[in-house]
Amino acid sequence: MRPTLIFVPCFSGAPWDLTPFPMLHVWPALTPSLPAFPRFAQYTDWFRSVTSSLSTYVLIGDSFGASLALWWAAQRPSGLLAVVASGGFAVNPLGSTALRWWIEKGPRLTGWAYTYGVVPFHARILASPFDTTGDHPWTIADTVRLFRDWTPAPAYWARAEAACAVDLRPDLPRITVPTLILTPTDDRLIATDATTPLMNIPQARTEILPRTGHLFRFSHPTAYGQAIKRFLTEVLER
Repeated sequence: MRPTLIFVPCFSGAPWDLTPFPMLHVWPALTPSLPAFPRFAQYTDWFRSVTSSLSTYVLIGDSFGASLALWWAAQRPSGLLAVVASGGFAVNPLGSTALRWWIEKGPRLTGWAYTYGVVPFHARILASPFDTTGDHPWTIADTVRLFRDWTPAPAYWARAEAACAVDLRPDLPRITVPTLILTPTDDRLIATDATTPLMNIPQARTEILPRTGHLFRFSHPTAYGQAIKRFLTEVLER
């Protein structure tokens, strides 16, 4: 029986839309939505509930979900065969001191200020000039729509707190399964020093997708999906 692919959502919490990834449809899949907690350890019960009925599985996480997948892999759960982490981070991902202060100590805006202030601001931070050059062009308006549909203010601030507080560096050497670190060439959100420690995963390999930004799962699904399929075909057959 083939392992199940579990697609761990990004910061928005929205379940993955697998329509743009027909190359991955050869495996059974689960696409849950993501709850919101201010600490990674609080996701333990969620991972257990998602994986409890599976004998074998692969975690595929994007951005915030990539780091969550790596954290869970470091717990050495039974049945886990491999991890794909795209746009993830090992420590606080924010390179800007001002942005870190705003996320960690600034006001937790809600209501109109969140919907029409925080969400568009976050969408602009995520954007790259390459987002509109892929086979599925993605715009800032698309990101705004995604967050307004799926990310209420309390969830946004809880995940922001979790992202800023995380430190996976002591845990990464405990990941014993093959791991693909899928990286864009123009990530304007994740600081370089937040991703470098990921290479301390014993069986990690990195693939950089040319002319892509942090939102490459949305904007370049063909190249993104093919990279995942190559990796999974190799490690699962082996």
